[in-house]
Amino acid sequence: MKHHLSRKVLRFTKSIIRDMSRQAIQSGAVNLSQGFPDFPTSDEIKRAAKAAIDADHNQYTITWGTKRLRDAIAEKNRWSMGLEFDPEREIVVTVGSTEAMIASLLAIINPGDEVIVFEPFFENYNPDTILTEATIRHVTLHAPDWHFDHDELRATFNEKTKAIIINTPHNPTGKVFTREELRFIADLCIEHDALAITDEIYEHIWYPDLVRNIAHVPMATLDGMRERTITINSMSKTYEVTGWRVGFALAHPDLMDGIRQVHDFLSVCATAPLQEACVTALGMPREYYQNLQNAYLKRRDFLVRVLEESGFKCHTPDGAYYIMADISGFGFKDDFAFANYLIRDIGVAVVPGSSFYRHPELGAQLVRFCYCKRDETLQAAAERLQRLKQG
Repeated sequence: MKHHLSRKVLRFTKSIIRDMSRQAIQSGAVNLSQGFPDFPTSDEIKRAAKAAIDADHNQYTITWGTKRLRDAIAEKNRWSMGLEFDPEREIVVTVGSTEAMIASLLAIINPGDEVIVFEPFFENYNPDTILTEATIRHVTLHAPDWHFDHDELRATFNEKTKAIIINTPHNPTGKVFTREELRFIADLCIEHDALAITDEIYEHIWYPDLVRNIAHVPMATLDGMRERTITINSMSKTYEVTGWRVGFALAHPDLMDGIRQVHDFLSVCATAPLQEACVTALGMPREYYQNLQNAYLKRRDFLVRVLEESGFKCHTPDGAYYIMADISGFGFKDDFAFANYLIRDIGVAVVPGSSFYRHPELGAQLVRFCYCKRDETLQAAAERLQRLKQG
């Protein structure tokens, strides 16, 4: 029997993150692998979703999103980004940021175009570029502070470069790209007539540091980048509704027309009643975002302390809600062996670090913890991780 699967599909594997989550469920381990909160979203947002169903918002919407939601996205980004986006021509609502990313890439990529991706990377980016038949060029973020080599990045840009994918705040490292780093990338994009696709799903989850000037800077706000940036975002992380799968992309009309066209034939539209509920979420008061930041800062500091006391070496993240931890002190041959031991014998699930790398040897002594969990969950993980010291 001949092989029926495409060569593209055979070039990538199942999600390691979601596989570790399944293993956590099967073994009863504390799940610090997959990045979804185990606590509820706000009652106000839940009531809005229920009301939308009762109000019969249950049929197809206009493919690029309801007018109310596009208007709400534009208004929210007016104050959070400081930019004006035309709801009629520059916004598309998608089935999560996952679809926003693949729709954007399919809209701009021709076979053989090159896309630059920083590694470690969120695991979707490699399959996305493979599916679009792009050539992937990787640039390494170097531990412990996750900086990139400017000369390496400059050498990676060339006449075939169509786009660079930037995730800030960054999953899995927690890096927040500085204004200076983004300006350097922007200048290379302008020089080589390339696009920037920015995954800014953690835009409100970063931790101020006045000494190091930590702050989230949207790429589209930099001079020369408004018309060559596709900004990807989602409701998932900021409003703690990862299962709703409502995302969006922002871009100049010349780009958005193509993204909308691809989106139309990928999914038609995002879930109708949840689009209505997202209007309520986007209207949350400013203190909501400050409270979100403060809550994750406390969780971060707790888990960093626990990990260091348990024998891990880790760089305190500046944003998102992940910690990449060095496991070299435990004497395991690689990250998968350690992750399996941690689930089986300790009862805590993490993600092997090499799954975030094109060159897996770079992550062979790293694992990723997430801390978007209830205090009780993190405390349970802390108590189990104490066994590492006893062993």
